[in-house]
Amino acid sequence: MRLGILTGGGDVPGLNASIKAVVNRAASDGHEVVGIRRGWGGLLDTDPDDLESLAANSLALDPGVVRTIDRTGGTFLHTSRTNPAKVREADEPSFLSGGRTDDGPRDHTAHVLRVIERLGLDALIPIGGDDTLSFGLRLHEEGVPIVAIPKTMDNDVHGTDYCIGFSTAVTRTVIFVHQLRTSAGSHERLAVVEVFGRYSGETSLVSAYLSGVERAIISEVPFDIDRLGDLLMRDKAANPSNYAMMTISEGATLGGGEMVQGEVEDAYGHRKLGGIGQLTSELLKERTGSDMIHQQVGYLMRSGSPDSLDLMVAINYAVMAADLAIEGVHGRLVALRNGNYVNVPLTVLGQGVKRVDVAALYDRGEYRPKIRHVDGKPMFLY
Repeated sequence: MRLGILTGGGDVPGLNASIKAVVNRAASDGHEVVGIRRGWGGLLDTDPDDLESLAANSLALDPGVVRTIDRTGGTFLHTSRTNPAKVREADEPSFLSGGRTDDGPRDHTAHVLRVIERLGLDALIPIGGDDTLSFGLRLHEEGVPIVAIPKTMDNDVHGTDYCIGFSTAVTRTVIFVHQLRTSAGSHERLAVVEVFGRYSGETSLVSAYLSGVERAIISEVPFDIDRLGDLLMRDKAANPSNYAMMTISEGATLGGGEMVQGEVEDAYGHRKLGGIGQLTSELLKERTGSDMIHQQVGYLMRSGSPDSLDLMVAINYAVMAADLAIEGVHGRLVALRNGNYVNVPLTVLGQGVKRVDVAALYDRGEYRPKIRHVDGKPMFLY
């Protein structure tokens, strides 16, 4: 067999380990693996009639090629947020740009299907989050054998309890929060730590829970700045070192307000989030008079090598995905459910959104985790 593999969306620690595990598993049974560069962008940018284009956008993978890639984070195949079903004129390769009658996005799924056929792929293993895997679902519906691996530090892919990247992101955040305590305490300030997480507040919630910060603002619950200020000043006064800390999801909103985001949409209709931490810090200073520290953790959450949990999950997901593809089982998402490795129908991706269970895990009035009963909850909670 000839398997294809690609990584799309944001990078996370563990991707290289996953790629290596797929290659080694396939090679052990005499199968070939082709790496697609830059996610779905590699397939979009490939001219199937041009050998140089094929070579520039794909790479033959064998155990020798991938021998050391798992020693670093990120993805050596590179990544993009390309959506071949919605390609803007500016992102369209020149050989596909003919016949335009307007400047709106165009669907180049048919072209991607031709490239997959030209590469001779018997199955394709995409590693990504909701956006990347949504196009994988589209290809599955078009008849392409797909086995998907869930990856996102937000841990919000529907159908699985765990996504590659989440543990490392939380581990990094907890470390940074504890390190930031020295400055917050030395200067007797309030500290606002903004974390990635988009529409799911799980990174903020779990990081606050594990690091023991006073308050956590999550994407699912709009907050009142005056109430938050009162709580933090009370926390500050109760702390012998006279400081207080909080985490906040990048997708959080003030009551009656909207998410802080950029103007330009990506290929999946999302605008870049970020800035709610700065805004919250400024408003808290205005209302409380306290000096502030604002820290946007951002890309540091997803940089560097994976922790041991992400490494284990990345490798096991990869072996599962390769096994399924080799056995001819397609249209599946590898997953963790109730502590067990399983595979579920890929169509689960379209069955809903995964968010924090606010009623069970969050105190709306106190803006903090409320984890009293963990029986029956997934290991990382949501």
